[in-house]
Amino acid sequence: MAQQSGNTRTVLRLVGVVTFMGAMAWAAVPLYDWFCRVTGYGGETGVAEAGSDRVLDETITVRFDASKERDFPWEFKPVQREMELKIGETGLAFYEAYNPTDRPVAGQSSYNVTPFDAGGFFTKIDCFCFQEQVLQPGERVQMPVTFYVDPEIVDDRDAKYAHTITLSYTFYEIDLPEDVQQAGLAQERKTDKNLN
Repeated sequence: MAQQSGNTRTVLRLVGVVTFMGAMAWAAVPLYDWFCRVTGYGGETGVAEAGSDRVLDETITVRFDASKERDFPWEFKPVQREMELKIGETGLAFYEAYNPTDRPVAGQSSYNVTPFDAGGFFTKIDCFCFQEQVLQPGERVQMPVTFYVDPEIVDDRDAKYAHTITLSYTFYEIDLPEDVQQAGLAQERKTDKNLN
């Protein structure tokens, strides 16, 4: 009887450990994302409602990079490879995406900034990356990103040496939003009805 009670305790402890580890794994991604947004760690950018109220005479070069997950069907590239702007000045850049397939494709982008020390000073005002994108078959779009480099970068011990910042986006496929799926089903039904 004592051994059965010991086995029960051991099983309960193991279940507790597995549950705890599962909960920590589930919480790790949002906690890491929050940490990166707050600290700029890993090239995570800042977000603002409006541009900077201070523009310096110093300039910085911003380069634009695009990639996509393997097997993601879109074509995706920056319209302009780089631009030079004053630190604190609001910049506007465009990325172009094209869906060459015969079906709607939904995508979401992840992004980072290098050098990582500059990530916390690269501030987005508006960006296509804030929401999922859906391209219809054969659709080509230009997607904007509005940003500035925070003037406080010149006072940072490490980031002040960055003269070029690279903004990189990677697109990956996601499930179509339900409203797009429903519209597609309705269109299929309409086509089938017209054929009959």
